[in-house]
Amino acid sequence: IKGGAAGGGYAQILPMEEFNLHMTGDIHAITAANNMLAAAIDTRMFHESTQRDGPLYDRLTPKGKDGNRKFAPVMLKRLEKLRIEPAVRGGERSRGGAPMAEGATLDPDLDYDPVSLSEAERSAFARLDLDPDTITWRRVVDVNDRFLRQVTVGNGSAEVEHKRETGYDIAVASEIMAVLALATGLPDMRSRLGKMVVGASRARQPINADDIGIGGALTVLMLEALKPTLMQTIEGTPVLVHAGPFANIAHGNSSIIADQIALKLVGKDGFVVTEAGFGADMGMEKFFNIKCRYSGLKPNCVLLVATVRALKSHSDDSPKLTPGKPLPKEYVEENIALVSKGVCNMQKHIQNAAKFGVPVVVCINRFATDTDVEIEAVKVAAMAAGAEAAVIGEHHAKGGAGAIDVAKAVQAACIKSRELEAAGKGGFKYLYELNLPIKDKI
Repeated sequence: IKGGAAGGGYAQILPMEEFNLHMTGDIHAITAANNMLAAAIDTRMFHESTQRDGPLYDRLTPKGKDGNRKFAPVMLKRLEKLRIEPAVRGGERSRGGAPMAEGATLDPDLDYDPVSLSEAERSAFARLDLDPDTITWRRVVDVNDRFLRQVTVGNGSAEVEHKRETGYDIAVASEIMAVLALATGLPDMRSRLGKMVVGASRARQPINADDIGIGGALTVLMLEALKPTLMQTIEGTPVLVHAGPFANIAHGNSSIIADQIALKLVGKDGFVVTEAGFGADMGMEKFFNIKCRYSGLKPNCVLLVATVRALKSHSDDSPKLTPGKPLPKEYVEENIALVSKGVCNMQKHIQNAAKFGVPVVVCINRFATDTDVEIEAVKVAAMAAGAEAAVIGEHHAKGGAGAIDVAKAVQAACIKSRELEAAGKGGFKYLYELNLPIKDKI
């Protein structure tokens, strides 16, 4: 069974059972939305292969009760993408039907007439011509079912000519989860869902959810999931639980909306701790490079979590770790040599964080098998790398009382960070501009 992320010991979120099961159904909403888009992709390819351009276009723009055909609002996005400006009903086409300027938009308040398009334009509009070999959108399920990783769809008698290889991912790996975490509100989520690319046409043009016409439906399914869930720690500290994108394939951070709500609730002198997971080289750097850009929020401090056991594993001489087997004795007995060789990993993370202009506090989560000498070696290495402080965290065993020193160190670092920023001598900064080429960013 896949583990939860609710903490442990005396430092966990309650009720843990609700947290690790259905909660408010956010993951179920993501699953439904993701798989609806997957179904729409296959359905669209099926209908394009069985219909001529004219009937296909007519079905996309059916006649209303007044006998007129109309474009649905989402269709204006595809028309803009194709640089097609239809005539307003009862009028003539602008510029004699010449293509719109690159980046030009259509007025959603105008009644554009589908009948005004030429046959070539109707074909381009209606036929996405999605290349099955380019489809990146897979179905998802929220159980560990390895036998669904690779499947064949289209085995039915009516669909057999459209058979293709695809597969399932775990639900939280869906791009919709990443969108949920980065959305700043409902309109922003709607825009991001519509822009999700699912594949390319045979002309190698990207096809997104709005090209298929499903962005609005995805938003409806995700409407309630946009709201964070308020929970609490064992000691009653409020915790907002919202979103969980993987950091190895997405940005590995909780939602922007939860951060915004938390900051509003604590006030200007309060503190909000937001999680950036999967290690500092993933979650932290993506928090800086991606999440901070979209949220506009600036962190005052990095709390870097380290353990003696993990640092031992980064040594060149560390014994192999095998899932399901007991830890080798080197990890549960004092071994300064392994610690000393492994701390370079932590030091590099500290140096990376410092490049962003944010002070670093290292929290050494203590295990019962750690010795004072090992922990002191970690402290010395952290301070040598430029950490603001390095303190022991014993919240797993002692709850809040075991994290007082950590909290005080964070508080001091944040105050100092604010003072330096106010004096123009520091503060959070980005390391690159968005318009730089990828190699230059790296």
